[in-house]
Amino acid sequence: MRQFLFMFATLLAFASAGFAQCQGENLIAKMSPEAQASLRDEAAKSPFAVGNYWQATRNDAVINLIGTYHFDDPRHAATLASLAPALASAQVLLVEAGPKEEESLKARIADDPALIVNTDGPTLPEIMAEADWKRLSAATTARGVPGFMAAKFRPWYVSMLLSMPACTITASATPNGLDAQLITAAKAEGVPVQALEPYDTVFDIFDAMTQAEQLDMITSALALEDKSADLAITLADSYFAQESRLIWEFNRLQALAMPGYTPERVQQEFATMEQSMIIARNRAWIPVIETVAARGPVLVAFGALHLSGEDGVLNLLAKNGYSITRLPLP
Repeated sequence: MRQFLFMFATLLAFASAGFAQCQGENLIAKMSPEAQASLRDEAAKSPFAVGNYWQATRNDAVINLIGTYHFDDPRHAATLASLAPALASAQVLLVEAGPKEEESLKARIADDPALIVNTDGPTLPEIMAEADWKRLSAATTARGVPGFMAAKFRPWYVSMLLSMPACTITASATPNGLDAQLITAAKAEGVPVQALEPYDTVFDIFDAMTQAEQLDMITSALALEDKSADLAITLADSYFAQESRLIWEFNRLQALAMPGYTPERVQQEFATMEQSMIIARNRAWIPVIETVAARGPVLVAFGALHLSGEDGVLNLLAKNGYSITRLPLP
């Protein structure tokens, strides 16, 4: 489930951090051919399971959609070149969060630190088992946040921190995933950038979670901490192979192998996370996309996991009468 948190972690925890390449192994590639085939069969059950770049058309409306990966990677250059014609012809670039939303988010936190810092309740060491807290303190320290600081953060914020593998973090540059590179290119082209959702969506999502659910997210992330570099490689490779739905099913498989995770618990947690972080947002985005597309061609960029599934953006557009065509990428 950690891939769902990448965008929010990028905006909140590392607004001034950069990203480096991890050294690790692709865990899907290490699986037996039979296990890989089974995993792909499961992913294929979802509509639009393969592909990062698509076009949706209905009457005169033209919507180009690119699933993105929020970390920097040299492979983005070829993708960006392929998107240049669509960006040049777009009257708007739609993204999850644009520069205005990022600034509003940072200003909101500066004005009200209690949004992410627990100012009136017990600290994390006081509500976690001692062994878990020691592991958490070590994990946050590896990400540049000493334990004494992490202790005061709200659990959901810490879970986002853990969603960023330590190996991806550097100290200088700004985040430069495909979303950020498209925003930079849009500014150079004079193409307006508009957000798909309000800047405070993240707060609404986590406000709806109980403290126990937030702590479960921390526990789940810690259980995979020793694999974080391998998971980062696996995620990136799956994205550039245009198999983002595969990583969803792989994460489900990883969860089933975790201590204390029954099939029922995995099903419940994945369903809850998908509903709040994927499905609800997808449904809210559709009217925004259609309204903008009514005024002319539009390029829409968002995390690749939002593309696929019964309630993925592509299937929702198809249900609204759009013809969906996959477009080539290098």
